[in-house]
Amino acid sequence: MSLSPSELERYDRQIRIPGFGVEGQRRLKNSKVAVVGIGGLGCAAATYLVAAGVGKIILIDKERFELSNLNRQILGYQRDLGRLKVEVAKAKLEAFNPEVEIEAVPIELSEKNVEDVIDDVDVVVDCLDNWETRFLINDYCVLKDIPLVHAAVSELYGQITTILPKKSPCLKCIFYKIPVAQAGAIPILGAVPAVLASLEVVETIKLLTGIGEPLIGRMIFLDFRRMIFDTIQLSKRSDCPTCSVKLK
Repeated sequence: MSLSPSELERYDRQIRIPGFGVEGQRRLKNSKVAVVGIGGLGCAAATYLVAAGVGKIILIDKERFELSNLNRQILGYQRDLGRLKVEVAKAKLEAFNPEVEIEAVPIELSEKNVEDVIDDVDVVVDCLDNWETRFLINDYCVLKDIPLVHAAVSELYGQITTILPKKSPCLKCIFYKIPVAQAGAIPILGAVPAVLASLEVVETIKLLTGIGEPLIGRMIFLDFRRMIFDTIQLSKRSDCPTCSVKLK
């Protein structure tokens, strides 16, 4: 699929990146990405994926905007309270970049519907705030060999890694069981998910275009209280309930 003159102008600054070029932009245009969770991470991630010119983006979330969301969920405005997040996001993102196809899916992913929603995407971006659904998309991505970009945030902390099935540890290799959930609402400074979401988009674009080296087999922990970022090496587990079964 070729690029129009308006697309060449719109994406000119990233096309100029060494190793990216027109071919990299074509690859983005021909790609489909699922953003799971349209909260603090998802709003920012979807915005920058649309800005970059990814051809189709699927927005998945069943929730509606509440007033307490607005310190971080940048696609929700005061007038949007009570409305479905995916529908609000779709309208704003289509106005922002009409060249990108946006699909709004107002559901909660489950074993019964996950295949129908994300079966043929090129990358899944994990912007969730619950581990049950995270593990669900992890298992499905490993089964279907779909790259998964994971990030999580809380307070002034964040983490990110990229999972390539068969080549890197999956989430169940890293986290042996569902982490203990914090009671009540998760405290968060709005800029923290924005930073992590931007990193998720960079990882996604690297996967789609082949530029750079994705964060595979490594996880970055970001401590914004002290502005310290640590990278750890990750290893597959021989007894992983997902990898050890699905990848044999």
